[in-house]
Amino acid sequence: MEYNFVQDLEIVLELTGLSTEAFAEGLGVSRMTVNNWLTGKKEVSDKNIASFYEYTFRKGIRLNLIKEQLYREDVLDTSKVLLFHGAKTKIEGPLRTDCSKRRNDFGAGFYCGESLEQSAMFVTTYPASSLYMLTFDGTGLKGKEFGVSREWMLMIAHFRERLGAYADSEVIQALLKQVECVDYIVAPIADNRMFEIIDQFIDGEITDEQCKHCLSATNLGKQYVFVTEKALRQVELLERCFLTREEKEFYLFSRQASYEMNRDKVKVARRQYRDVGKYIEEMM
Repeated sequence: MEYNFVQDLEIVLELTGLSTEAFAEGLGVSRMTVNNWLTGKKEVSDKNIASFYEYTFRKGIRLNLIKEQLYREDVLDTSKVLLFHGAKTKIEGPLRTDCSKRRNDFGAGFYCGESLEQSAMFVTTYPASSLYMLTFDGTGLKGKEFGVSREWMLMIAHFRERLGAYADSEVIQALLKQVECVDYIVAPIADNRMFEIIDQFIDGEITDEQCKHCLSATNLGKQYVFVTEKALRQVELLERCFLTREEKEFYLFSRQASYEMNRDKVKVARRQYRDVGKYIEEMM
């Protein structure tokens, strides 16, 4: 799946009110080149694709956010959910469950998020990264949903291989049985900050209640993990979206501002729930 370049070009021309001549001048190409793009007579180079989306973003047009809102309206009152997937380059061939690392939050699977910003942020350091918009219909499938809970914390720690001596405990084996026959998993997203907090819990520095409330403070949203081919057949790719350098910086800045606030919330949660709940040794 390639970018919907012609459609995006038509949208931008309409939103800016520019003539093809004025737009071409701003982009640094000829009017004939723009017309040939619109009619499909000329293939667009990677360089011109990047220039177009960068020019559009600098004009203040947030194409990806506009599309997000339109797609959200499309799934209202349906059994579908709108999801996002950040790719380091692009998706080649059909969707697969074995293309991710085994040491992800829930092992191998195809990972998507409910937040455009969060999904884009995960791939901001890759120069050729892109963002996919998808829908998922879970009708007829078996899913397992986790909240910010002790069970979720332990599952993340298990699949990330952070449990050490507790990896084979009865508690962990019972939790694994809950996810071994499902088609997909819905759970809060974990990032590096969360791993630090979970490690503190595994190392016996904080209780499960302290850990849970600290993790709730990070507020990263939910992820969908598709672990069977059956589930992937009910995922529909809608569009591949270009991520400009400035757009990536925009998402990173937004996330950094949120991180600063959440960091203080984590400190307060750790203090407020000190000695409330159980330490991992007591649980295992």
